[in-house]
Amino acid sequence: MREFDYDQLKKSSWDGEVLSLVAQIREHKGKQDLYLRQKPVELERLIEVAKIQSTDSSNRIEGIGTSNARMRELVNEKTTPRSRDEQEIAGYRDALKTIHENYKHIPLNGNVILQLHRDLLAYTGKTFGGKYKNTQNYINETHTDGGSFTRFTPLEPFETPMAVDAICASYRQALDNQVVDTLILIPIFICDFLCIHPFNDGNGRMSRLLTTLLLYQSGFFVGKYISIEQKIERTKDTYYDVLGKVSSGWHNGTNDYTSFIKYLLGIVLNCYRDFERRLGSVDRKSSSYEIVRKAVEDSLGVFTKAQILELCPSIGSSSVEAALKRLKEEGFILSQGSGRNTTYVRNPDQLPMYK
Repeated sequence: MREFDYDQLKKSSWDGEVLSLVAQIREHKGKQDLYLRQKPVELERLIEVAKIQSTDSSNRIEGIGTSNARMRELVNEKTTPRSRDEQEIAGYRDALKTIHENYKHIPLNGNVILQLHRDLLAYTGKTFGGKYKNTQNYINETHTDGGSFTRFTPLEPFETPMAVDAICASYRQALDNQVVDTLILIPIFICDFLCIHPFNDGNGRMSRLLTTLLLYQSGFFVGKYISIEQKIERTKDTYYDVLGKVSSGWHNGTNDYTSFIKYLLGIVLNCYRDFERRLGSVDRKSSSYEIVRKAVEDSLGVFTKAQILELCPSIGSSSVEAALKRLKEEGFILSQGSGRNTTYVRNPDQLPMYK
């Protein structure tokens, strides 16, 4: 069986890009507490948006979805699932809620991972929720012509329980011994988890739940306010490409984790930048109109009222609507569609000229 010993990482060296990503994220983490103290109201709004986006995106990556209205109702527990997809969504919602509320008290071990997987599939009626895979699974890739091939073969079922226990134990030991920066250790653990592929179903979603858990336990809470899952969904082609690279040579321990480390740290850094951009725009001396206008100026291409509302956590829906109406009357933006289908774009005649 593939052996796991993260203590060996102390012998590894990391290139300048990895070290720069770690340093930048830690710098942003240093500012995190300041925002948490100063802007509690705005943070609560970001949390509500991020919960919906995270649940939506993590499931959508796997081809699971529902309407935006139903997604909001499900995440806010105002309705019950009506379809198989909605059952999957409700399970992710509950597992994510458990992590948000109890991350300090969730040890990393095989039993806990099984419990989270059980909760993930709790509404589906699937009999293998909370159980390791009982048949060999394969990671396949489909060509543009419709043909497919096996990109990677994970561990066999009989090896799986021991392997999951091994990566959990090795992670805990490496963390205690401060073998390597936790920001490097977390992507390595997640990569190994995905290569083991311990379940018949739900491996991708479980990997993203575990990413959130491990980041929270190390003090990186940005995923609570800005959806990490949404940024992965928006770059899922790159996500799958880097997973393909790091799986090469994995069975004999010769794989290189670097590309996945850079990818995941890039996602986390992007979340921190987005977090500070949104809260940094909150100026209690600015009017709602000024806040919305600044958000519009920072937006490229077509945007919606909902997107501007996300960028302006200090003001409400009616204030955003009023500001957009004024900007349209002034000719600063143009609109198309009507009602909930209304979209906006900056007026080309109002755009600054760059030389």
